[in-house]
Amino acid sequence: MAAQQRSNGPAATGRRGENSSSTEERSGGGRERGGRRGEGRGGRNQEAEKSAFLERVVNINRVSKVVKGGRRFSFTALVVVGDGDGTVGVGYGKAKEVPAAISKGVEEAKKNFFRVPRIQGTVVHPVQGEDAAGVVLLRPAAPGTGVIAGGPVRAVLECAGVHDVLSKSLGSTNSINIVRATIAALKQLEEPEAVAARRGLPVEDVVPAALLRAQAAGRAAARAEKVGA
Repeated sequence: MAAQQRSNGPAATGRRGENSSSTEERSGGGRERGGRRGEGRGGRNQEAEKSAFLERVVNINRVSKVVKGGRRFSFTALVVVGDGDGTVGVGYGKAKEVPAAISKGVEEAKKNFFRVPRIQGTVVHPVQGEDAAGVVLLRPAAPGTGVIAGGPVRAVLECAGVHDVLSKSLGSTNSINIVRATIAALKQLEEPEAVAARRGLPVEDVVPAALLRAQAAGRAAARAEKVGA
């Protein structure tokens, strides 16, 4: 019996050692999971920062390069990025995978940000932009009209925060040319006061009266909210 007890002693000790080691492994796994949860919170914060901008993928195209060993395929992405409040930019990314091409396009678009003059959610005055064979015409519209535009033009205007506008594409149907022509048109816009001063006219003769009335009403409502606060 004593010999049997002695033989069982190390085995029991070994089992206890195994149990303790497995407990340590589980606790270690818990620490790892806790670290991942922390990283997840950081990832959500990064996603929230990214969602502050509107992103529209206008065109994705597969291209190939002929080399000595054959063809090398890659993807290009035309992306429009804006804050929906007067800031917009366009980027063109190229990579071996579609997500990487879109990411590069987004980064380039953010580097190309510029401000778009607006009045009550529409363009300040009629303007026409051209790029290569693409020609895009933009005209102011009354509040409630909406964005009367095709896909590529609509993507740019929505990211720029233009909610009421009349547009027409007069040239090429290529989406890249249309987007670049729309950007060229938006870059030609000027503030109403600057246009009136250059022409020697009052602002009422430069901007439609309906837009001026709507702008005055909006400013009055904003002042009333500040007073109430």
